[in-house]
Amino acid sequence: MGSLAKKGLQQYLLQLQQHPLRTKAITAGVLSAISDITAQKLTGIQKIQLKRLLLKVLFGFAYLGPFGHFLHIALDKIFKGRKDTKTVAKKVVLEQLTSSPWNNLLFMIYYGLVIEGRPWVHVKSKIKKDYPSVQYAAWTFWPVVGWVNHQYVPLQFRVIFASVIACGWGIFLNLRARSMALTKGS
Repeated sequence: MGSLAKKGLQQYLLQLQQHPLRTKAITAGVLSAISDITAQKLTGIQKIQLKRLLLKVLFGFAYLGPFGHFLHIALDKIFKGRKDTKTVAKKVVLEQLTSSPWNNLLFMIYYGLVIEGRPWVHVKSKIKKDYPSVQYAAWTFWPVVGWVNHQYVPLQFRVIFASVIACGWGIFLNLRARSMALTKGS
């Protein structure tokens, strides 16, 4: 690893140790930006939609990073830091039955009301129509990520690991939504 990259990683790890909440919030915001820029480009948007980008960064920074930080601390306290198979399974099930539905619902509300600026009646209708398939897709993918995260990733890196995976997940969801819109338009 080059000396600049090595120093950057060392500085990042130091910040993560000294200021974990702030570092995870900033990381989630940066990864939200990367995800949205990539998704915008892959879906054919020629000029980056700056307002959308900044609002997604805000969601990552103000909600996803802090929520993940406290969620993983709480799960480790509830289950006393254990990593046996039965405990990891319980963590994954608890996470999938609580934070997964909540996060998806909250993001759909935020995206519709704040990012797209739609009226509540339209957002509510879209959630009624799309939420079940979004949550089902999440339940086919995220439990595996949760298992790996709780079984193998140290506590201080769990939010970062999930944020990196979420970066790719966000790109996937944008591409899926785009292809569904194109299919309906044909």
